[in-house]
Amino acid sequence: MLHLETTTRRRVLSAGAGLMGMNLGQSLELAAAPRRDSKADAVIFVFLFGGPSQFETFDMKPEAPEKIRGPFKTTASRTPGLRICEHLPRLASLSDQYCVLRTLGHSYNDHSGGAHYIQTGKRWHVPIGGGFNPTPRDWPSVGSGSSFVDIRNSGASASESRYFVVPNSLGRLQEAGQYRRPGEHAGWLGRAYGPVTTAVDKKDVKDNPYWRDCSDAELTFQIEGLASPDGMSGERLAGRVAVLEEIDKVRRAFDSRPDGDSSRFREKALALLTSGKVRSALDLRQESGRMRDRYGRHLMGQSCLAARRLVEAGARFVTVHYDCVDGYSWDSHTHSADVRSHLLPTLDQALSALIEDLGVRGMLGRTLVTALGEMGRTPRANAQWGRDHWSFLFPALIAGGGARGGGLVGQSDKDGAHAISDAATPEDFAATLYHALGIDSETRITDSLGREVSLVEGGRVIRSIFA
Repeated sequence: MLHLETTTRRRVLSAGAGLMGMNLGQSLELAAAPRRDSKADAVIFVFLFGGPSQFETFDMKPEAPEKIRGPFKTTASRTPGLRICEHLPRLASLSDQYCVLRTLGHSYNDHSGGAHYIQTGKRWHVPIGGGFNPTPRDWPSVGSGSSFVDIRNSGASASESRYFVVPNSLGRLQEAGQYRRPGEHAGWLGRAYGPVTTAVDKKDVKDNPYWRDCSDAELTFQIEGLASPDGMSGERLAGRVAVLEEIDKVRRAFDSRPDGDSSRFREKALALLTSGKVRSALDLRQESGRMRDRYGRHLMGQSCLAARRLVEAGARFVTVHYDCVDGYSWDSHTHSADVRSHLLPTLDQALSALIEDLGVRGMLGRTLVTALGEMGRTPRANAQWGRDHWSFLFPALIAGGGARGGGLVGQSDKDGAHAISDAATPEDFAATLYHALGIDSETRITDSLGREVSLVEGGRVIRSIFA
């Protein structure tokens, strides 16, 4: 283990070359290789926070009464029986490349609790209405759990975590304040197994970078909390005589944070500060203008592109958050205008580009991509087609990583309210993600109270997703 207090300049520079710099691929491969029965080497988890409507995405009900079916028409897809929204034409044309699970559901009808539940496979310990921020008692996310198991099995250092979150920690850009929502974190496993999280700011309180083109000056994807205090680049930091002074500033900043576990997190910080490969993966200027245009220059598109680059660099789990920057977005209570004009078009462009790009590069078969929210929307809508929370039924798109192209799993009732076949829970979904990565979801780990617990309690692998 490298300790910042005793690190010499030579060790700082060699850390960049050996730990996560010159050969990040080798150091990341120190984590346990996927088991032979795994479907995927990596997962890209696209999280549509706020709750997209099943009626306006992948479980449309055109024969339902007008008050239920929604304002949008369907478009033809390549999957028999799959009705996709007219505002998702690119995804409709690629439906033979992914599977749709139409019957996810749970009873935690709340955003923060739902975000925790769908990213961890564990119902949040905080009751509905009891809070919205992460706590040290939270269950580890699938990204953190897989990172822990990989590192434990290989004997590698926790600094070699391959779990990333882009473009921001969930809730960071929300209008009412910098909320930090639960779900993506390591919880009681400790910060050492949490994600490496980037940060991309917005222009002002009303700005929504997911809905507009962003400049390269905005799309820095800096590692959150690891930017040098004077804005110094990683290259300058690694070559500077006073490098230890700069690292000491970062160390003191970490020590002042209230969430503890600072020593091993500093170890990860040191690796990232000197990592040429990570910086390169997050430098989107290295991509062609044509490719960046294909994903979309908005924050969603560029974040999906960053996720692909991170997987190429050896990342094991990458979460891409499509957050509710304006306080609503996918949480479309009042109307469906933003869903039509902004949310669906940017999702369609970014997600279709990601699936196609991975396919062209020969990466889709070993990269599982999933896109979903934490809940769906009510069958009954208001006069402007706004819908309220409905956690009892919502869909998930799953591509690559062994998923059946053109697959459909589960059927909902005629009103789009409940599953009538193949109902699936967040526990099942988490178990399925672990399974795709070659990890048994019943793997035993020790929680904060010293108890032996399973990564997922009570989940079953949704095997019908896979070919």
